Formats: sequence, structure tokens, C-alpha cells
Amino acid sequence: MHSLRAVLLGATSAIFMASAAYAADQVAAPPATGFNWSGFYVGVGGGFGAVGYNSGIGFGNFGGGGVFGELTAGYDHMLTDRLLLGGFIDTNLGNIGPEIKGFLGPGTTYGVINNYGFDVGARLGYLLNGSTLGYVLGGYTWQQIKGTGVATGGHENIDGYVLGLGMETAISNNWSIKTEYRYAHYSKDGIEPVTHTFHIAANYRFGAGGTGPAIASPAYDWTGFYVGASVGAGESVNDLSLFGLGVNGISGDGLFGELNAGYDHDFGSFVAGLMVDGNYSGISADLGPSSLKSNYGFDVLGRVGMKVNPSTLAYVLGGYSWAHFKSPTPIGPGSASWNSSGFSVGGGLETAVTTNTTLGIEYRYAQFGREDFGSAGLFELRPSSHTVRVGLKYKFN
Repeated sequence: MHSLRAVLLGATSAIFMASAAYAADQVAAPPATGFNWSGFYVGVGGGFGAVGYNSGIGFGNFGGGGVFGELTAGYDHMLTDRLLLGGFIDTNLGNIGPEIKGFLGPGTTYGVINNYGFDVGARLGYLLNGSTLGYVLGGYTWQQIKGTGVATGGHENIDGYVLGLGMETAISNNWSIKTEYRYAHYSKDGIEPVTHTFHIAANYRFGAGGTGPAIASPAYDWTGFYVGASVGAGESVNDLSLFGLGVNGISGDGLFGELNAGYDHDFGSFVAGLMVDGNYSGISADLGPSSLKSNYGFDVLGRVGMKVNPSTLAYVLGGYSWAHFKSPTPIGPGSASWNSSGFSVGGGLETAVTTNTTLGIEYRYAQFGREDFGSAGLFELRPSSHTVRVGLKYKFN
């Protein structure tokens, strides 16, 4: 499952960046009269994320990650030159969910995935500059969860609410791209799964060309040193190996804060840079009689991005990650805390809001090394996480 996510992340990022590069070559900037956000649109996209289920047996929450595809349609209306109100409906098909190996006998697997569903809701947006919209959203969500492996054929329909935020930026007269975070909470018959998902999509807007209000974008030079701060949310998925039973995985969610510093260089149509960040996390997984918290850590990351318009960068990133994990009590026969190294990959959108300041939204998937709690391989845990952060950066001239 992890290798599949890595491959799909790379492939989706390559397609996303190639499309953005092509759009940037075709249109250097939105028309002087401004991009018209009012009207109907349709879109196609996909994303990544994780879900957590209450186990119901006193052994924490089961959860797992995965990918999904999405089709969307909506209507937006500009209330003022900068304020937007809109509605949307989208459908999704994916494989986000946990998997248990060996529980019903050697070689057997038991899984539950978010098979397909839809969201319908409203969003309220504000133009951050002449080409990019920041927004919040909320509404109703419905999902079919489906059994896999030995549970193939079983399914259940659940519904609930969805909340989120995102950024959408114009790349031509009719096309825009968006990156978006959604939190969904479901409830039925004591089952209360939650999902954290990151969405990437391209939208085609009917009649959008050159009829919107002209709003100036700041002249931003991407070359230079910067410092920044972010807040975020996400889901941890801890793969557990216990006496031959494999669980992908034991999950938990929460919030975190992050400080970062880095350097970017502008090569014309693309930007490359390095960044170091440190984080303190409240993401915690329930392990029945105990819990596991990804307490604090740091990342050393490289990124490369393409200017999809003069004010906005679409980018991918990757690099080294280190984290300290702790539990109130010892886990199994081992320690209550340990350090682990791993890697992170991801991507996002970043847009200029002043000549020195940017605002961005970013997804990361992180995976850390397997920890053996002194049991000679009988009790092992490998943490991973799906997180989304929103951050401000200040660049020094």
C-alpha cells in the first residue's frame, strides 16, 4: 500500500507539474481585465489521505491511507471585487482504509476501504491577489465503506459533515487549479470514522475569460532567504506487527505547529530551494491501554516548483524527516519513547500576498523506520502520517 501511494504521488505530481508548466508557457498572466470567477465550472482531480475507525474492542483506532479520484461541478458568484460565495457537488472513488493481515488465519487479509461517495456544500472565498483565491468550505458528505479480502462483498453506507479550506489559482482564461484540505466526520450505529484528505484538481470555467475585476498582484521575487510558520492537521497510521498479526494500521489524528527557514532561487519559469523546519505535534494514536504521540521533530527538504502564473508557485518536495515518539507508559516490553528517521514527500501551492510575504497550503506523506520493542521481531511498530499545513513565509530582500 505504501509503495502504491508513493508511485501514485510521483505520477500525479509529474502530471500536475507538466500541466502547470504548459499553462504557464501558454499564458504568462491572467488577462489585464481580471479572471472572472463568477459562473459554472466542472473539474477533475484526485488526492491522498487517511481514515480512522474506532475499533470497538478497546484496542484503539484502526486506520489506513490511500488515494482517490474525483469529479466536481459547481457555481461561484463574486459578491464584491474580492469576496466570493459558491456551491459545489463532487463524487469520489478510492481505496483509503485499514488492512489487517493474519487475523483470520495465515495468509488472510481483512480490510475496509472508503469505496465511493460524494460531498455537497458551499464555500466562501477571498481573492488573495489578482489570480489566486483562498477559501473555506463546509457541507454534507456521504460514503460507502466496503470490505476487502476475506470481507469482500460487505458494505455500509455512512454520512456526516465535511469542513475544509483551500487555494485555487488561475492558469489561463478558462482554467484554474486548486489544492484543498478536507476533514470529514461520519456517524452511524456507533461507527464514527474521520478522514483527512488532500485534493488536487483542475477546473474549467465557462465564460471566464477576461471579464472579471482587475486586481493588482504584488511583484514578488522568489529568490532569497525566508522564515515562516505553519499550522496543520492530519492522521497518523502506525503499521503494527504483533505475533504474526499485521495491522495497517493503528491510527490517530490531531493538530501541530511548525517553524521553518529556507532559501529559494528563481530560474525564470521554475523555482528550486532547500528548507529546514521544526515541529511540535499533538497527533496521537490510541493503543488501547496506552497511546502513541508523534511529539516533535524536524525535516530537511528540497523542493522544485513551476510558476503557474507570476504570483503563484505549484511545487513538489521531498527529503529527510526525524521525529521523537512517546507514550505515557512503555509499549509492549520496550521503551515509552524513541527517535526515528524517515522521509517525507508532498507538494502544494504558494502565492504572494505582499512583495515580501506568501501564503501556502501543502500536503506531506511521512514514513519512519520500524521500531522493535525488544521483542526480537514479535512486536514492531512503523509510524507514518498524512498531514496538511497552511503557512505564511516572510522573504528577506
